[in-house]
Amino acid sequence: MLVVFASAKLLSEIFERLGQPGIVGEILAGILIGPHVLGWMAPNEVLRVLSDLGVMFLLFRVGLEVKASELMRVGGSATLVAIAGVVLPFGLGWGISALWGEPRIESIFTGAAMVATSVGITAQVLAARGLLATKAARVILAAAVVDDVLGLIVLALVSDMARGSMEYLDVAITGGLALGFTLIVAKFGTPAARRVIPRMRIRLSLAEGEFALAMTLLFALSVVAVYAGVAAIVGAFLAGMALSETVEERVVDLTNGVAELLVPFFLAGIGLHFDTSAFRSGSTLALAGLILVAAIGSKFVACGLAALRMGRRDAVRVGVGMIPRGEVGMVVAQIGLRMGVMSESVYGIIVFMSVATTLVAPPLLKLAFRGESGAAEEEMLRLG
Repeated sequence: MLVVFASAKLLSEIFERLGQPGIVGEILAGILIGPHVLGWMAPNEVLRVLSDLGVMFLLFRVGLEVKASELMRVGGSATLVAIAGVVLPFGLGWGISALWGEPRIESIFTGAAMVATSVGITAQVLAARGLLATKAARVILAAAVVDDVLGLIVLALVSDMARGSMEYLDVAITGGLALGFTLIVAKFGTPAARRVIPRMRIRLSLAEGEFALAMTLLFALSVVAVYAGVAAIVGAFLAGMALSETVEERVVDLTNGVAELLVPFFLAGIGLHFDTSAFRSGSTLALAGLILVAAIGSKFVACGLAALRMGRRDAVRVGVGMIPRGEVGMVVAQIGLRMGVMSESVYGIIVFMSVATTLVAPPLLKLAFRGESGAAEEEMLRLG
């Protein structure tokens, strides 16, 4: 914990002083101390648990700053962005791998790994710059949640193909449950919290009782999200959003404190998985470059075009915000590797793509949202 946390914060400070987003430094810290550079640290179960908690608290904190009504208002645009951001990356990933001569199932898994957006990275950048109130930010967050549901359906279909059987009914049930859970909590979570939390606050004798209630809801909705078939971080985000109009500022402050402790483990953990040994051959290196360009370009173009009715500037912001894959792409690659349908070299390419898109996104977001911080803060005050 000392090595990971201290190195992440040290590089974050250096990058902030250089005028770059601190989270880039925290991810690079993971690469630097990881098994393929200095060799001080390797991924392990303790760091994985801390990383999972870190991204849950990150999304919960973001949820506390987002009103459900504002997010639902951009639902149509977000759904269009999410669908476009699934179709083109999947097709390109599959097509490039197939043309390169990779086996059919491995090519399909490569396409699936390029589908889902890692909302944690984008959310951290937007929150740090006070941009969560902008329309583009709300579309990105809503699209990333829909993206998670669509990514789950794609992964289920691809996994069934790898096993040699297609259970369409199971996929439909899983997708329906995931979508139903997300919509129900997004629509009814805030009104329910508005009725329950004030009454519980009066009755509780616990020190920091409201914070205890918030943490209980965070973990409860994360568990339900997993059983519904979506990622725990979606439940964490929805829990924060449900409480955003109800809890006192003290809960937000305490949540920020916990997030500041745990989020570096999530960011550095992405860097720890970066493996340079997969790029010893020129052919693998060339394929990795092609996949990276396709991963960045496909999300930017597809999501940007889908958001074009918002205006060119916001369309560019949405396109950039949907680029990072982070831990999501790596999870898909790990499943393919465990099933024996993905080679070590292609697994290394997917991990490289996930880490590289994560590193590219923060500077691009900073550029895309240049000059917006002040306006966003004014908008947040108006909405609050």
